[in-house]
Amino acid sequence: MTAQPHRITVIPGDGVGPEVVRSAQRIIAAAGVAIDWEEAEAGAEVFRRGDTSGVPRATRESIERTRVVLKGPLETPVGFGEKSANVTLRKLFETYANVRPARELPGVPTRYAGEGVDMIIVRENIEDLYAGIEHMQTPDVGQCLKVISRKGSEKIIRYAFELARREGRRKVTCATKANIMKLTEGLFKRVFEELAGEYPEIAPEHLIIDNVAHQMAKNPAQFDVVVTTNLNGDIISDLASGLVGGLGFAPSGNYGDDVAIFEAVHGSAPKYAGKDVINPTALILSSLMMLRHVGESGAADRIEDAVLVTLEEGRAVTQDLARQTGGDVEHAASTTGFTDSIIANLGKQPTTVPPRAGTERPSGPAAPRPRWSYGPEVAAAVPRTTVGVDVFLETWEPVAAAGPALEALAGDALRLQMISSRGTMVWPSTGLKPDAVGLLRARYVARAEGAAASDADISALVARIGERYAWTHLEKLHVFAGADGFTKAQGQ
Repeated sequence: MTAQPHRITVIPGDGVGPEVVRSAQRIIAAAGVAIDWEEAEAGAEVFRRGDTSGVPRATRESIERTRVVLKGPLETPVGFGEKSANVTLRKLFETYANVRPARELPGVPTRYAGEGVDMIIVRENIEDLYAGIEHMQTPDVGQCLKVISRKGSEKIIRYAFELARREGRRKVTCATKANIMKLTEGLFKRVFEELAGEYPEIAPEHLIIDNVAHQMAKNPAQFDVVVTTNLNGDIISDLASGLVGGLGFAPSGNYGDDVAIFEAVHGSAPKYAGKDVINPTALILSSLMMLRHVGESGAADRIEDAVLVTLEEGRAVTQDLARQTGGDVEHAASTTGFTDSIIANLGKQPTTVPPRAGTERPSGPAAPRPRWSYGPEVAAAVPRTTVGVDVFLETWEPVAAAGPALEALAGDALRLQMISSRGTMVWPSTGLKPDAVGLLRARYVARAEGAAASDADISALVARIGERYAWTHLEKLHVFAGADGFTKAQGQ
């Protein structure tokens, strides 16, 4: 029990959010933890009032004061509003580490019961495709930029290793699609391999993400800590929760250097709102991660034991778990009743599983970062040359006609190397005929081998192209320290 109350921002959320948040608050209070809750809002009602961020200024100011948030699920309404308010909160406060434990629970039937599934998915939370940088390049072709940085990769990978070290875990698996996306996912893999040597007591492993999904379904107990990029992590963390009972049992914490946000993985489930039937376990377990984060590990352990005892007993379970166990759904416990049972079991310990004393939280200052890792002085020291440009242009002109026309526009300093459609080379002809979609990429490189392409040369080229074609996007082609900073097209 603490003498001074913790100041924590609470966002009840949408749909069933207020009910599950209230459940967690009641249990925390019963465990003797003093919290000064600052209630704030985000999500659907904020969108409806015309705030397109979904996160009003008052909520941001509260989080800046407290630095800790317990949040119910938020709805991103269809037809109004902009970005997901959940994602906005994570990005505004740079909570770069999304931590999602998946542990076998007593009384929760699964295909893997008894196998000892106990893993933590550590998901990069800021960049990748979730940077949300999208454009319609033509009326019929959209693109989304996949942004992977060395700095972002190092932060999340180091976090995963430090978490494994704190919890005494033996292995960290890096999951990527580096066999296909060699520059983005490949960068993540390379940083993992560079950092692994700093943690000799932890076994590093790299697996392709689709194999990780396959292995999770086949033998999930082999995984310990899994670190991965944003989209990959979003998918496999939901898969992991399905292995141990579903989203009703899936907690998560979003950690940054200054702010931490704790939330259940599941959504707002509006059809169950106000009915007092929802399973609050995921939000309760998320609140335990919060308690450990603020130094209340003893209370977190007592509450977790009470949750495990309640699930072991199986007498007071909500309708979702009653349905899974073949129990009496009609007389299943309400959200309130399930909460009451957990409070009644405070002080008891489970008998079928060992008590848990996990940390799942940052501990102390960040480990010192090696000089090579990132920063302007490191980037400035990398030799580079701009050798050409990719010009994306909107046209339905047959490539047999567009190729010679674009070649004639190259000028004296540059030459047309190839044209691709959706990443596949279509000129010079390969003899195949991929479907046209109205968007071509023309790659121009310096005529002289190893020469640079100047900005003036590129600008003049684009001006010439613009007189005949509607160009929509440019990407310079860089060579960094002798290595190409761009990929070839399929078939090139």
